[in-house]
Amino acid sequence: MNISSLISAETIAAKIIIVRDKRVMLDRDLAQLYGVETRALNQAVKRNISRFPEDFMLSLTREEILRISQFVISLKFSKTAYAFTEQGVSMLSSVLNSERAIQVNILIMRAFTRLREILLTHKDLAIKIEALEKKYTEHDQTIKTIFGAIKQLLEPLPEKPKPRIGFRSYEEPTRR
Repeated sequence: MNISSLISAETIAAKIIIVRDKRVMLDRDLAQLYGVETRALNQAVKRNISRFPEDFMLSLTREEILRISQFVISLKFSKTAYAFTEQGVSMLSSVLNSERAIQVNILIMRAFTRLREILLTHKDLAIKIEALEKKYTEHDQTIKTIFGAIKQLLEPLPEKPKPRIGFRSYEEPTRR
Protein backbone atom coordinates (compact mmCIF):
# COMPACT_ATOMS: atom_id res chain seq x y z
CA MET A 1 0.00 0.00 0.00
CA ASN A 2 1.33 3.45 -0.93
CA ILE A 3 1.27 5.64 2.17
CA SER A 4 1.34 8.89 0.15
CA SER A 5 -2.21 8.14 -1.00
CA LEU A 6 -3.31 8.07 2.67
CA ILE A 7 -1.37 11.08 3.99
CA SER A 8 -1.42 14.36 2.10
CA ALA A 9 1.38 16.91 2.07
CA GLU A 10 -1.08 19.44 3.52
CA THR A 11 -1.74 17.16 6.49
CA ILE A 12 1.96 16.95 7.22
CA ALA A 13 2.56 20.67 6.63
CA ALA A 14 -0.24 21.50 9.08
CA LYS A 15 1.62 19.56 11.78
CA ILE A 16 4.82 21.59 11.38
CA ILE A 17 4.85 24.30 14.03
CA ILE A 18 7.37 26.84 15.27
CA VAL A 19 8.90 26.43 18.72
CA ARG A 20 11.94 28.43 19.86
CA ASP A 21 12.21 29.89 16.34
CA LYS A 22 12.57 26.40 14.82
CA ARG A 23 10.16 24.51 12.60
CA VAL A 24 9.37 21.29 14.42
CA MET A 25 6.91 18.43 14.64
CA LEU A 26 5.56 17.13 17.93
CA ASP A 27 6.20 13.58 19.06
CA ARG A 28 2.46 12.83 19.22
CA ASP A 29 1.92 14.00 15.62
CA LEU A 30 4.87 11.97 14.37
CA ALA A 31 3.67 8.88 16.26
CA GLN A 32 0.25 9.27 14.67
CA LEU A 33 1.77 9.55 11.19
CA TYR A 34 4.05 6.54 11.81
CA GLY A 35 1.13 4.52 13.16
CA VAL A 36 2.72 3.91 16.59
CA GLU A 37 1.94 5.06 20.11
CA THR A 38 3.67 8.23 21.30
CA ARG A 39 5.09 6.23 24.20
CA ALA A 40 6.67 3.71 21.78
CA LEU A 41 8.19 6.47 19.65
CA ASN A 42 9.69 8.20 22.70
CA GLN A 43 11.07 4.88 24.03
CA ALA A 44 12.81 4.26 20.69
CA VAL A 45 14.29 7.75 20.85
CA LYS A 46 15.47 7.26 24.46
CA ARG A 47 17.16 3.97 23.52
CA ASN A 48 19.07 5.90 20.83
CA ILE A 49 19.38 9.25 22.59
CA SER A 50 22.92 9.85 21.27
CA ARG A 51 21.40 10.25 17.80
CA PHE A 52 19.26 13.18 18.98
CA PRO A 53 21.33 16.18 20.07
CA GLU A 54 19.43 19.24 21.26
CA ASP A 55 19.33 20.80 17.78
CA PHE A 56 17.51 17.66 16.55
CA MET A 57 15.05 17.25 19.43
CA LEU A 58 13.67 19.75 21.93
CA SER A 59 12.30 18.76 25.30
CA LEU A 60 9.38 21.13 25.72
CA THR A 61 8.89 23.06 28.94
CA ARG A 62 5.55 23.03 30.72
CA GLU A 63 4.89 26.61 29.56
CA GLU A 64 5.57 25.62 25.94
CA ILE A 65 3.27 22.63 26.28
CA LEU A 66 0.49 24.83 27.67
CA ARG A 67 1.00 27.44 24.93
CA ILE A 68 0.88 24.76 22.22
CA SER A 69 -2.06 23.04 23.94
CA GLN A 70 -4.23 26.00 22.98
CA PHE A 71 -4.08 24.44 19.53
CA VAL A 72 -3.54 20.80 20.46
CA ILE A 73 -6.06 19.95 23.16
CA SER A 74 -4.80 16.52 24.22
CA LEU A 75 -1.25 17.81 24.68
CA LYS A 76 -2.03 19.78 27.85
CA PHE A 77 -2.37 16.54 29.83
CA SER A 78 1.12 15.37 28.84
CA LYS A 79 3.85 15.69 31.44
CA THR A 80 6.57 15.65 28.81
CA ALA A 81 6.55 16.34 25.12
CA TYR A 82 9.26 16.39 22.52
CA ALA A 83 9.53 18.38 19.34
CA PHE A 84 11.71 17.19 16.47
CA THR A 85 13.43 19.48 13.99
CA GLU A 86 13.80 18.46 10.36
CA GLN A 87 17.11 16.75 11.17
CA GLY A 88 15.50 14.97 14.12
CA VAL A 89 12.68 13.68 11.95
CA SER A 90 15.26 12.46 9.47
CA MET A 91 17.10 10.67 12.28
CA LEU A 92 13.86 8.99 13.34
CA SER A 93 13.96 6.96 10.13
CA SER A 94 17.07 5.21 11.42
CA VAL A 95 15.42 4.49 14.77
CA LEU A 96 12.04 3.31 13.49
CA ASN A 97 12.63 0.41 11.13
CA SER A 98 9.26 -0.13 9.53
CA GLU A 99 8.25 0.30 5.90
CA ARG A 100 5.59 2.81 6.96
CA ALA A 101 8.18 4.86 8.89
CA ILE A 102 10.40 5.05 5.82
CA GLN A 103 7.55 6.16 3.55
CA VAL A 104 6.23 8.67 6.08
CA ASN A 105 9.74 10.08 6.56
CA ILE A 106 10.07 10.63 2.82
CA LEU A 107 6.76 12.52 2.83
CA ILE A 108 7.80 14.60 5.84
CA MET A 109 11.16 15.50 4.28
CA ARG A 110 9.33 16.60 1.12
CA ALA A 111 6.94 18.71 3.23
CA PHE A 112 9.85 20.43 5.03
CA THR A 113 11.56 21.06 1.68
CA ARG A 114 8.37 22.45 0.14
CA LEU A 115 7.82 24.69 3.16
CA ARG A 116 11.37 26.02 2.83
CA GLU A 117 10.79 26.73 -0.88
CA ILE A 118 7.54 28.55 -0.11
CA LEU A 119 9.22 30.65 2.57
CA LEU A 120 12.04 31.57 0.18
CA THR A 121 9.50 32.53 -2.49
CA HIS A 122 7.65 34.70 0.01
CA LYS A 123 10.93 36.27 1.10
CA ASP A 124 11.78 37.07 -2.54
CA LEU A 125 8.32 38.54 -3.05
CA ALA A 126 8.65 40.63 0.11
CA ILE A 127 11.98 42.02 -1.12
CA LYS A 128 10.47 42.86 -4.53
CA ILE A 129 7.44 44.52 -2.95
CA GLU A 130 9.69 46.57 -0.68
CA ALA A 131 11.73 47.71 -3.70
CA LEU A 132 8.53 48.68 -5.54
CA GLU A 133 7.26 50.59 -2.52
CA LYS A 134 10.54 52.49 -2.30
CA LYS A 135 10.47 53.24 -6.03
CA TYR A 136 6.88 54.45 -5.96
CA THR A 137 7.47 56.49 -2.83
CA GLU A 138 10.17 58.36 -4.74
CA HIS A 139 7.76 58.70 -7.68
CA ASP A 140 5.05 59.94 -5.30
CA GLN A 141 7.30 62.78 -4.19
CA THR A 142 8.03 63.71 -7.81
CA ILE A 143 4.34 63.51 -8.72
CA LYS A 144 3.40 65.69 -5.73
CA THR A 145 5.95 68.28 -6.84
CA ILE A 146 4.54 68.23 -10.39
CA PHE A 147 0.95 68.60 -9.11
CA GLY A 148 2.05 71.48 -6.91
CA ALA A 149 3.53 73.26 -9.93
CA ILE A 150 0.38 72.60 -12.00
CA LYS A 151 -1.83 73.98 -9.21
CA GLN A 152 0.28 77.13 -9.11
CA LEU A 153 -0.17 77.53 -12.85
CA LEU A 154 -3.92 77.07 -12.53
CA GLU A 155 -4.32 79.64 -9.81
CA PRO A 156 -5.71 82.92 -11.16
CA LEU A 157 -3.28 85.75 -11.41
CA PRO A 158 -3.75 88.49 -8.93
CA GLU A 159 -6.17 90.99 -10.38
CA LYS A 160 -4.82 94.30 -11.54
CA PRO A 161 -7.20 97.19 -11.33
CA LYS A 162 -9.06 97.28 -14.62
CA PRO A 163 -8.96 100.51 -16.51
CA ARG A 164 -12.33 102.21 -16.76
CA ILE A 165 -13.89 102.14 -20.12
CA GLY A 166 -15.51 105.26 -21.38
CA PHE A 167 -14.81 108.98 -21.49
CA ARG A 168 -12.70 110.51 -18.97
CA SER A 169 -13.87 113.59 -17.45
CA TYR A 170 -11.26 116.17 -17.38
CA GLU A 171 -11.44 118.96 -15.05
CA GLU A 172 -10.94 122.15 -16.70
CA PRO A 173 -7.75 123.63 -15.81
CA THR A 174 -8.15 126.47 -13.47
CA ARG A 175 -7.26 129.81 -14.94
CA ARG A 176 -5.10 132.04 -13.16
